[in-house]
Amino acid sequence: MNKEIITTANAPQAIGPYSQAVRVGSFVHTAGQIAIDPKTGEIVAGDVAAQAEQVLKNLQAILAASGTDLENVVKTTIFLRFMKDFGAVNEVYGQYFGEMKPARSTVAVSALPLKALVEIEAVALIPPAEDIQKPAKTKKKKKAKGKKKK
Repeated sequence: MNKEIITTANAPQAIGPYSQAVRVGSFVHTAGQIAIDPKTGEIVAGDVAAQAEQVLKNLQAILAASGTDLENVVKTTIFLRFMKDFGAVNEVYGQYFGEMKPARSTVAVSALPLKALVEIEAVALIPPAEDIQKPAKTKKKKKAKGKKKK
């Protein structure tokens, strides 16, 4: 089975020797995302909720580049700098995941890169091409045929 490296400019570039994501078969495995704004290359200002929001936007961008989205995530792992932030991250996380919530692990760690407060990684299913909804085609209006002048 081949592996495909996934890269997008819509999410932060790797800050080490790793890929943003790797696709293997029907699954994509993302690298852990921290709250780096891909436009500035800096951690977003604010509290853990603001960071969680940016982390999930970064994950969305990587999943989109992989041909999937948050609805197809089957497993996440959340790394928190402080377990006291569990509720605040849950609040933001819940806004991004609908009824089909993925399996999840959450752990507290002693430190995260760039002094981030939260990091999230994901594993998602990439749906077969025939299962991806295509935009509805709009009907083109036929031009009215005028009578030819003689």
